[in-house]
Amino acid sequence: MTRALRQGIYVPLPTFFDDNEDLDLAAFAKHVTFTAKAGILPVVCGSMGEAVHLSHAERVTLIQTARRALDEAGLDDVPILVGAGASSTRETIELAKEAAEAGADHVIVVTSGYYAGALLKKPAAIKQHFVDIAAASPIPVMLYNFPGVSGGIDMDSDLVVDIARSAPNTCGIKLTCGAVGKLTRIAAAVTDPGFPPRKDASAPFLVIDGFIDFLLPSIAAGAHGAITGVPNFAPLACMELWRMCQRTDLHSPEVMREAQALQALISRADWAASTANIPGMKRLLHHLFGYGYKPRRPLPTMDEAEADRLLISNPAIVELLALEKKLAKA
Repeated sequence: MTRALRQGIYVPLPTFFDDNEDLDLAAFAKHVTFTAKAGILPVVCGSMGEAVHLSHAERVTLIQTARRALDEAGLDDVPILVGAGASSTRETIELAKEAAEAGADHVIVVTSGYYAGALLKKPAAIKQHFVDIAAASPIPVMLYNFPGVSGGIDMDSDLVVDIARSAPNTCGIKLTCGAVGKLTRIAAAVTDPGFPPRKDASAPFLVIDGFIDFLLPSIAAGAHGAITGVPNFAPLACMELWRMCQRTDLHSPEVMREAQALQALISRADWAASTANIPGMKRLLHHLFGYGYKPRRPLPTMDEAEADRLLISNPAIVELLALEKKLAKA
């Protein structure tokens, strides 16, 4: 089945572990279904999923588990985006091929940053890294610009557009750099009539926010959605914001005020969740759903008191969860 790459809201799914740090596949499958039933699109083995702590075999198992959970829930048309980034071009290609065989529809590849100093001196090497991966991958490849985990490498819009033009099997970019100007320039370039067609027509080049805290303004700049951790605990509210962003009457004063208020609330919650990072997200999800709260070492476990201060009792989180309950009853 060909599952098209969609505009919308994506969630980087956490990988849950038991007390021995083994995969908790039952919790993972439950959470995949919970978010997808709300209309959220899954990202498996991404940064939130502690991909760097997973073996190749574990990644395959998680992809297969996600696909099976979606199919059993009657969501067989929902595509799966899978993290396949590794330090080397060679291993990234291996991961992309393994992901495709396991059931992934598209892969997302973060910039290699272990040798950031050398790569920053020769941006052409960064370009070739992505061009080679896209050429070898059996499924479309989304670029992932995240300076915080890539040794400070922050691809500019010229480099991104150059890669996209040179690699027709690329299908978008996630911008976890928060640069709205960069997003605007890339979106304009990839929607220009002269932009080269994609190898897979079902996977157009999408420009995706790496945060949901500026979704409303970024849509006006040409963004196609967001990949954000917030739907892990408030999927319905995130979908409500996405729907408001798509409304034809968005610019009427009343609708815009409503959209701005929801964006402001989600932005505050996104900031709280982002600062608490993976250990905090896992604690919050443990509080809400009972999933395991421990990351894989050396990532530290957050204690209950800190989780309560940063997230569980955070006014923005409390308000957003109240809205989530209201939307669930509607």
